[in-house]
Amino acid sequence: MTRLLLTALIGLILLGCNNNSNSIKKAHDRKTNGVSIIEYSVEGTFPHSTDSYTEGFLFHDDELYESTGSPENYPNTKSVIGIVNLKTGKIDVKVEIDRNKYFGEGILFFDNKLYQLTYKNQLGFIYDSKDFKLIRTFTYVNKEGWGMTSDGKSIIMSDGTNFITYWDPDSLKEIKKLNITYNGASALYANELEYINGFIYANVWTTNYIAKIDPSDGKIVGLIDLTSLFQKARKENPLSEATNGIAYNPKKDKVFVTGKFWPYIFEVKFLH
Repeated sequence: MTRLLLTALIGLILLGCNNNSNSIKKAHDRKTNGVSIIEYSVEGTFPHSTDSYTEGFLFHDDELYESTGSPENYPNTKSVIGIVNLKTGKIDVKVEIDRNKYFGEGILFFDNKLYQLTYKNQLGFIYDSKDFKLIRTFTYVNKEGWGMTSDGKSIIMSDGTNFITYWDPDSLKEIKKLNITYNGASALYANELEYINGFIYANVWTTNYIAKIDPSDGKIVGLIDLTSLFQKARKENPLSEATNGIAYNPKKDKVFVTGKFWPYIFEVKFLH
């Protein structure tokens, strides 16, 4: 049921959403089955390392941070965390974990700490946010770790299922699970997460779409189609994979997006 739902959702976007780079329309101007099709414009384009298999993407203290994974079929990839140089796209590495043991996933800065998930180890790392020294590790019951964000009170993570999990930031114990739904049915594959003005935005894995999720009930209330940006990335680098990376800078009200092995980072503007 969930897989059929996701297929139908993707088909819906392909039929109904075209990017207009010259204007930004109100989200409620276009709706399909009650879900808003969110228009956006591209405000800027920056380089991105084509060696980066993007897993986490966020702003902290006005710096853009990225975490990367290290798939076995790409032996040159690394699982690192660092600051992205927007002039070169390269990462100033602050943390690297052993790719032979771990696959780095989502990251989050919270209360002077940097949190990092791993893919299948059910293990996370906590670092000091100033010097990036390892403070400790932690475990979780989710079978996989994917994306991370926060609403300022809880740590929020995705794990590839139809659920988003809320953790208590002190104990790292589960507070609740949020079932992601589209028109009443569960939807899979929320990946990299970002919390923007009261809503959770999630990349939908294997696609080029961002889902806007209402955290009060888990309903998908909006969809953003980044296919045209993926096509531009793929034209430059044929190895470019699906969109993964949403970074919001609340101080400047800017949103940056990218994808795995993309040669570009895009600043996008939309009603949020």
